[in-house]
Parts: sequence; structure tokens; C-alpha cells
Amino acid sequence: MSLSKEQKLFLLVLIVLLLDQASKIWVKTSMQYGDQISIFGLSWGFIHFVENNGMAFGITLGGKAGKLFLSLFRIGAVGFLIYYIRKLIDAGASIGVLTCFALILAGAIGNILDSAFYGVIFSESSYHGGLAEIFPNDGGYAGLLHGKVVDMLYFPMIDTYLPDWLPIWGGERFQFFKPVFNIADSSISIGIVSLLLFQRKFFKAPIPKIEQQPNTPAAIVPVEEE
Repeated sequence: MSLSKEQKLFLLVLIVLLLDQASKIWVKTSMQYGDQISIFGLSWGFIHFVENNGMAFGITLGGKAGKLFLSLFRIGAVGFLIYYIRKLIDAGASIGVLTCFALILAGAIGNILDSAFYGVIFSESSYHGGLAEIFPNDGGYAGLLHGKVVDMLYFPMIDTYLPDWLPIWGGERFQFFKPVFNIADSSISIGIVSLLLFQRKFFKAPIPKIEQQPNTPAAIVPVEEE
């Protein structure tokens, strides 16, 4: 039995969410904050446990008010994405375009779950201060919508010191790629990049043109794409 577009998109979102939340819960309850594990013995790929109060790749907004605004903004963005994807399906959008938006949606929901509930269900993770507990007796470390996002994927492919003779930055440490992120962040990034690179026709909608016939109302005629 073949799946409908809606079912395929739902399955994709569900898989991303399960992978994202399973990895975050495992890291949160199995690693101390700041712990690092090499991936397959690589010198440039690690599971590195950190948390952040803000957006993708550790970008932050200041204070509790900024955190609350960001959480509410994410919820609003998810609502809009669900509505927009529904409209795209009704308009007959390609499965490629829908997949890109589904990946963005899945990543947004994944980080919303952290922000909304992790502060309530987990104890605080302090730097090398022991493992966090799930559903601690004393309650969580923050209120609803004030939780921290768990990050763990770290790929410093270049980690060196710049030569001393270099002006201004000489002798300073240089890292690429420095941000620590998670599966939800990856899903959002893959969705956006794929949409921009491989679904460029999506941004080339025909522009309506109005033609006026003698003694008749204006008729809207779509311009044909070249």
C-alpha cells in the first residue's frame, strides 16, 4: 500500500523527532556537562555535551524575557509551517519541496520540545557536576518554556594556531567548524540548503499579468514560464 504525501511527510517528521529526542535524552542522562566522546576515534568529530538558551548553533538572546520570546516565536513558526505545508500540498507542490519544509518543521519542533519541557523534567546539568536526573524529586531546573536546548555534535575539522607573523590575529587559536549543534539544527539546515540549491523552481512562480479587452472586465492571464 502506497503512502500519501501527508503520510510520508508525517513519517519523516516523526523519524527526525525520535532521533533528535533520543540523542538528547541519552546525552543529558549519560554524560556530564562538558564531557566529550570521540566519534569512531576521529580527531575532528565528537559527542560534546553542552546546552544553550538560544537558537541554532548556540546563538542566544539575553535574559529570561529573551528566552520566553524565542520559545513563543518557535511555537508560532511551527504553527505557520504546518499551515504553509498544508497549503503546498493542496497546491500540488513536489515531494522535493515538501520534504525540505518537513525537515525544517521537524527541526523546529525538536528544539521547541527542549525549550518547553526540559527545564521541567530534568535536573540542572552543571559543568562536570554529575549526571542530570529525569523527573527529579525536587523538580526541574526551570519553568515551562524556559528550558535549555541540548547540543552534542561537534566537528572541529580544523583546530590550529595562526602563525605569529600574521597581523592582528597572529598566535591566536583558529577552529573550523566550531559550533556545537544537534540533530534538530541539522534537519533545519539541510532543509533550507536543499530548498535553496535543489528546489530553485519553487522561487520562480509566474507573475500574473492583467489584460484589458475592449468593453470587458480586466482578465488576469498568467505569464508563461520560459
